[in-house]
Amino acid sequence: MNLTHILKAAAVASALMCTTALTANAAMVPEGTKLADDQTFNYRVLDTINSLDPDIVEDVDTSYVVLNLFEGLYNEDAKGNPVPGAAESYDVNADNTVYTFHLRDAQWSNGDPVKASDFVFSWQRAVDPKTASNYSYFPGLVGVKNADDIVAGKMAPTELGVKAIDDKTLEVTLNASVPYFVRTLAHATLFPVPQAVVEKFGLDWTKPENIVGNGAYVLAENKAGERVTLKRNPKYWDNEHTVLETVNFLTINDENAGVTRYQAGEVDQTDVPAGQFPALQKQMPDETFSVPQLCTYYFDINSTPNAPEALKDVRVRQALSYAIDRDVIVKNVLQGGQTPAYYFTPTATAGFQPPELPYAAMTQADRDAKAVELLTAAGYGKDNPLTIDYIYNTSEAHKKVATVVSQMWKEKLGVVMNLQDMEFASLLDKRHQRDYQMARDAWCGDYNEASTFEGLMDSTSSQNNAGYSNPDVDKLLLAAKTSKDPNVEYKQIEEQVAKDVPVIPIYFYAKVFLQKTSIKGWPYDNVEQTWYAKDLYKVAE
Repeated sequence: MNLTHILKAAAVASALMCTTALTANAAMVPEGTKLADDQTFNYRVLDTINSLDPDIVEDVDTSYVVLNLFEGLYNEDAKGNPVPGAAESYDVNADNTVYTFHLRDAQWSNGDPVKASDFVFSWQRAVDPKTASNYSYFPGLVGVKNADDIVAGKMAPTELGVKAIDDKTLEVTLNASVPYFVRTLAHATLFPVPQAVVEKFGLDWTKPENIVGNGAYVLAENKAGERVTLKRNPKYWDNEHTVLETVNFLTINDENAGVTRYQAGEVDQTDVPAGQFPALQKQMPDETFSVPQLCTYYFDINSTPNAPEALKDVRVRQALSYAIDRDVIVKNVLQGGQTPAYYFTPTATAGFQPPELPYAAMTQADRDAKAVELLTAAGYGKDNPLTIDYIYNTSEAHKKVATVVSQMWKEKLGVVMNLQDMEFASLLDKRHQRDYQMARDAWCGDYNEASTFEGLMDSTSSQNNAGYSNPDVDKLLLAAKTSKDPNVEYKQIEEQVAKDVPVIPIYFYAKVFLQKTSIKGWPYDNVEQTWYAKDLYKVAE
């Protein structure tokens, strides 16, 4: 990068710093609004809420809880842009590799001050192999110096590129300039945790009676498989602008039951069951929503040496992908604004340039014919059927998708697909252990840049559930981190993954949901659908 580029980059970063330093998100209640007497938000989730430890959490619903109990250096506004959180502002050096964050005066929920050292402790803990976090790769993914070597056991956690200059000043050093780095700070892995509490209670530190957070809410109750209740945190630095008093995350395993309880007034937001969006939109137009969401729904194909012999054959994997009519799934099964996916990274990802893949340009009839040709060449067909075991977490929508795909494979290829549903926690374990043949999976961007998706194809990523390993892809991922135009590498990665088929992309998400008209402040325009209860409020009806 020449001097002109350095000065321009520094100017842009400085402008962002000055702008965001003056605008922190909060519930923006218009003057004259009559608020509801009961400021309780009841939010339906599909599965049991898992670990509330910021360094451990990995699923979307649990992360929503963690986002309200803890706060990182920066949050996201209603459009997904960075806004100050625990930090008031930051400075960055000329080549954008050293960020200095200036922390505001804030307290933990027990009254202790939030210090820069709390961030240092948490970030080092996240990459420490002893923590065994499935998100240990994240600091390295976003460029924090020495993170990858620490995860690999080559360096001590204390060598991580983060240090406390003093109690209110945190310095972060990157391996190279990462233009989107500030956007990654709203992710839970980069949140602080209270060292004294963690060390005192160990694995029990997140229990309601022990947990200490720095977010807008505190944990009041955690009944596994039933509910998690949060209460307003009076020690939160911006508590005066918080409106909601209570947030309930209610586990309701059935989408249809969620709608029933919504209609009974028991929940304020719930997902629309597959196929029901058109009817519900007609019935309740002011309460039914479909907005783009930065997520990909896909099937993992076990790509490890322990995989079934048939799945080790790339012709089999390609045939299975080609034979799926994605238009039927999104238009006839889901019907909620989802779009077909032929590559891994969603088209809604900021700055991403979708690849032109040959099989995506084919008609479905041509894909089906090619699928038969490939599977026949591999030695399988209706006279010698291939059998595949597929696992998914219990959900009517997941079952419908799996059932339709199994019918497509049976009719077109003679493939027998054995379906097995299970609790989400069990599915997570089996995927991480790669103890399956084919598994339902999904990935929602941890920040709005393609590397959050492409990075899953890294052979060392703990979220690479397929166990995919291609040295060429690893090299491209490494090159993308310092590339002037990473779309060049991203395109090649997508092309290679489409050839190797360790995963079968099915569709790109839309968040399809019912929400009471009394709930205001929802971030409809944030494609990540990151939401903070402190930014919401409930009006009288």
